[in-house]
Amino acid sequence: MSVPRSVALERTFYTLTAPVLAAAPNLFADSPVNTVVQLAGAAGVGGWVLACKSDESGAGRKALRWSPLVFAAAVDIAARNTIGWGPWCMDGLLAAGWAAAGLLVMPFSRHTRRRHRPALAAPAPAPQLQTAPEPSPAQPDDGADAFTRQVRWLWEARGLPGRTIVVTATPHKGMPNDLSLLLRASEAGRPISGLTPEAVAAAFGVDVTDVRFEEVVRQYGREGGPGWKEVHVTPDANERRRKAPTTHEWWADRIGATGGPVPGSAFVKKVRDQERKVTHYIAQVPDEMGEPRVNQHTLAAALKTKYDEGRLFVTIDGNQVLVSLWDSSPLAQVFPATKELLTPDEDGRWVTGFLGNGQPARNRVYTDRGAAHGLFVAPSGGGKTQLMGLHVAADALFGAVVMLATEAPDEKTAALGKHTARYGVGALYMIRLLRVLVALMEIRGEMPWEDGQVHEWDPTRPGCPYRMLSAYLDEFLSAARNGEYGAEIMDLAESVSVKGRKYGVGLKVAGQSIYVQDGFTQLLCENLRENCIPVVLKVAPKKVSDMFRALGIPPEYIPDPLPRSFSAEEEGRIERVMRGEPEPPADSNTGGAGWIVEAKQPDVLRTLFMDFKAGIDGFFPDTIATLTDHEIRELEARDLWFDWNEPPRPGEFGDEPDDEDGDDDTPKKGGGKRRSGGGKSATRRDAVTSPRQALEAIRNLSSV
Repeated sequence: MSVPRSVALERTFYTLTAPVLAAAPNLFADSPVNTVVQLAGAAGVGGWVLACKSDESGAGRKALRWSPLVFAAAVDIAARNTIGWGPWCMDGLLAAGWAAAGLLVMPFSRHTRRRHRPALAAPAPAPQLQTAPEPSPAQPDDGADAFTRQVRWLWEARGLPGRTIVVTATPHKGMPNDLSLLLRASEAGRPISGLTPEAVAAAFGVDVTDVRFEEVVRQYGREGGPGWKEVHVTPDANERRRKAPTTHEWWADRIGATGGPVPGSAFVKKVRDQERKVTHYIAQVPDEMGEPRVNQHTLAAALKTKYDEGRLFVTIDGNQVLVSLWDSSPLAQVFPATKELLTPDEDGRWVTGFLGNGQPARNRVYTDRGAAHGLFVAPSGGGKTQLMGLHVAADALFGAVVMLATEAPDEKTAALGKHTARYGVGALYMIRLLRVLVALMEIRGEMPWEDGQVHEWDPTRPGCPYRMLSAYLDEFLSAARNGEYGAEIMDLAESVSVKGRKYGVGLKVAGQSIYVQDGFTQLLCENLRENCIPVVLKVAPKKVSDMFRALGIPPEYIPDPLPRSFSAEEEGRIERVMRGEPEPPADSNTGGAGWIVEAKQPDVLRTLFMDFKAGIDGFFPDTIATLTDHEIRELEARDLWFDWNEPPRPGEFGDEPDDEDGDDDTPKKGGGKRRSGGGKSATRRDAVTSPRQALEAIRNLSSV
């Protein structure tokens, strides 16, 4: 078999060089031959190092190329360091071994070729005319980088999904399996219509959720439009996003996604208030979406809390939304009242409590329309008397004359009564107080100011001859249903609610309901609502909708009921069930929690706590404001200023009955003419607004 010329020449070189390699170190120690051999060996070692560091294939083949030079240098060094030719003529044997190894290995001839040449004895194939292969559409010759070429081969092997070709492929830094593709239709002028995320996911062996399409915008030097598509394949990024998302990613996936708690919203920033133990999330929706839509129940679940724990509060401002997540419910906290918080500012506002988002909730002693009325609604034990105490203190600190009437005696109202100009119990006391209020409107309407003119009450205008007057009516509806005085109490309250504000007279009504069917008239309810900031505490869940509809709140702003408790549930219920232990008692801590209705949307609040057991004297001024001497003289002239705890005076509620008509001590329920300041008859039939009142009216008629 014939041998290639290069192989024959290389074998001849090894045979002739071996004697020189053995003799040179022994005959001529300083011969230049030794220097040349050693430099060649150093070059061979450098070639080995480069072959090992290279990322390309064929490192072993490259090492074999350089091995004869390294071996020759080793033989030369050994020959120079042996005495003579060495034991057993070692120098000659090493040189012969070098030649024999070269004859067998032959790196510079055979190993420089990756593919063996055909044997010389093989017959040469007959020359044939072949057509040039057509270039693959997936492999255009455009000088693309190696990564793009590899992706193109893969794309072509997968059948060119969607009849598209890869223009560029860009790997994502730090994500070995993530890349972005710029695709175009394989046929010019045709839009990409058949490409789906499923097809791309199948081509790369990833989930469909790891594929995202983007439109390609026309740029300088590159086309765009429907014939182009940008595809992002991100399995690594999505896995990282699922396991450890950033706040922006978490909000986009869990909160702002379609069907999420705040759909369409984009995260803006997160603020942690370590002192108040609350985390604020701020987000916004595009202007074209209008006001954000918030599902607080699903939002609570996304924030790993429960809606009825009272830890989550949402504030909407235009297209922005503030989500406040407290470590523990602020409604479960106790906010002690202080004299500073209860003192009205120059605008007549003072702090009633604190909202769920931590802001102070403020009420007012007067408005731009005159004296402010008041409306306090709460069931028994809901904190109504506490709230009324805060208002009484604020009015007193403002310098107003405060009078208090309650339908039934109470320890807390009695304590408040010590700091008022007048305090009494019962429907009789309440009707006398209301008659005085109506009379004072007439009296004050004739009192000249310092400029000699008569004006409507305005606290910002100097020269007013009288003080503001606040009249508190506790358990108003119970008194309004009184058989003897109820109808007149309601008539007088209506009159004061309409005109009292102009004369500095504020009517503060407290009760367990504001329903018209429970005794309120529509006129009284509207007047109180429009001239005060109502506070509703601890309403039963079934009554929340009706209660706020009665206050004129639109249906979309009616809040959800408050939870029965704001304390976190104790863990370990499963263990208690397994041990047969009872559940711990529920902590009913919602007293003083409710809503303040300053605008169209009620805000949740917790009112300040006034500790009656520790004493409330420190919340009030040292002196109690009273009516002016002129007002008292005018009231005495009308026979309205006396001890209102006295029994009914003769003729106070109409003409005296005849002896045969009944007992002289029983006041006549209907007819007769009252003194100045009175209202309508107590048996007015057109005041019937409920079935219960109708039954009472029938009983009254049958007893006549």
